Amino acid sequence: MALKIKAAAAITLGALALGWSYLTYPKVGQLTYDIVSNTEARLYGLHKEVVVVDGIPITLYRSHGTGPAILMVHGFSADKDVWVRFARHFASTNQVIIPDLPGHGETGFKPEWHYSIPAQTAYLVKLLDQLHVQQAHVIGNSMGGYITARFAVDYPQRMLSAGLVDAAGLPQPHPSEMQQMLAKGQNPFLFDSREAFYRFYPMTMASPPFMPGFVLDGVADRYVARRAQLQQIFNESYHLSDLAEHLPQVKVPVLVLWGKEDRLIDVSSVPEWQAVLPRAQVAIWDGIGHMPMVERPGQTAELYAQFLHAH
Repeated sequence: MALKIKAAAAITLGALALGWSYLTYPKVGQLTYDIVSNTEARLYGLHKEVVVVDGIPITLYRSHGTGPAILMVHGFSADKDVWVRFARHFASTNQVIIPDLPGHGETGFKPEWHYSIPAQTAYLVKLLDQLHVQQAHVIGNSMGGYITARFAVDYPQRMLSAGLVDAAGLPQPHPSEMQQMLAKGQNPFLFDSREAFYRFYPMTMASPPFMPGFVLDGVADRYVARRAQLQQIFNESYHLSDLAEHLPQVKVPVLVLWGKEDRLIDVSSVPEWQAVLPRAQVAIWDGIGHMPMVERPGQTAELYAQFLHAH
């Protein structure tokens, strides 16, 4: 009888341990991601701050170099951490500002906030006001590139230059894989399982940096939990507008950088940007996907530094 009781207890404890591991496993991955990201940012001279803009507590990384400010804007569903390894090359020389846009990262989400491109752009201008920054170089990726272009059109007096990295906002003559999915009513950013995340993740980069599986699972679970939030943000932000009509009036220097293997925004967008920004510096890189500053942070930083130096 004693042996049976002991065996039953062991089975019960084993089941509890397995259950506890299952429940906490994604949390461990998320915690690991956050600790590594924040530690890396601090090592590079980027310090976390919270600045309230229109009642929204925007969390950001900021460095205190004495050179001109560089505002770095992430894309849809991403966060400030995608810029950290790129930003390390400028943190000691420039005032680097990398916010989590409303609805993203540590800034969080509320359904009553506004997520359109003009609204997000206005938040950034007010953020610069709060930080007492009169002018900044602005560089953005994907939706962040769309915001950067809108910034150049709507607030030219506040911008020193515009960096457009695989930017949204103009047509794609050859529809990307994402465009083809959207045409079928499928949004690759919205999913209900880790398996769907693992199908989506390779679309974001041609050669993503290594992350352990348990960390990727933690990131996947965050995406799944945010599905309804991302749906609202996408619905408010994913609109082509009259941007192309106004871009020819942009006077600041412009850099257009694209990964040729981009599966979210096709490289055929580049001639569309060149048509309205004929003086822009353009670079198209083979073997790179949607996020050059993550896939090749050093190379991207070198190109951007040369661009800034030239202007």
